[in-house]
Amino acid sequence: MSLFATPGMSSLTPAAQNSQASNAPGRLNKPSALERSARDEMNAQVIDSLNVSIGAGNKSQQLLYRSAIDKINELLAPDFGADALQAAATKQDNTAEATAERILSLSLGFYDAYAKQNPDKSTEELANGFVSLVRSGFEKGFNEAKDILEGLKVWGGTIATDIQKTYELVQKGYDDFLASKLPAASTTDSSA
Repeated sequence: MSLFATPGMSSLTPAAQNSQASNAPGRLNKPSALERSARDEMNAQVIDSLNVSIGAGNKSQQLLYRSAIDKINELLAPDFGADALQAAATKQDNTAEATAERILSLSLGFYDAYAKQNPDKSTEELANGFVSLVRSGFEKGFNEAKDILEGLKVWGGTIATDIQKTYELVQKGYDDFLASKLPAASTTDSSA
């Protein structure tokens, strides 16, 4: 049903159309082929418009990012050359140590927010729950990346060694973080 009258369609409300149609001799309460065609065309246009709007909404951040990067590159080009931001990104340190540090920094950076969302938990429950959560996410991501590399038949040699080292460093980082948040275990001297 269309809310707007289109050529060939009545401007009456659907109820008024049905009333008028029922009073017309020999006319059934069905819209004419012309009315159905116009209504179907309008509905298709509305759906297309919604699809474009939804699609644009889903990609709005991507559009913003791309536009910002392009303009920043334009402004940096006289001093740093074309595509300065991409060039800087390729110079990123991708060693196992640097990659592990980035993963730890990003994931552990959410601890305070996690603690605020769980005010009823003890310090020990907070630390254990948070580390369990981020560790689980890291392990899933690691396994997915490993599966992709195995599928591409590039898993092995230095790639496997470096990625495994990153995995171990991240796990150690999570263990160290957890130890820093938990109260030190009190030891009692029973030899006295």
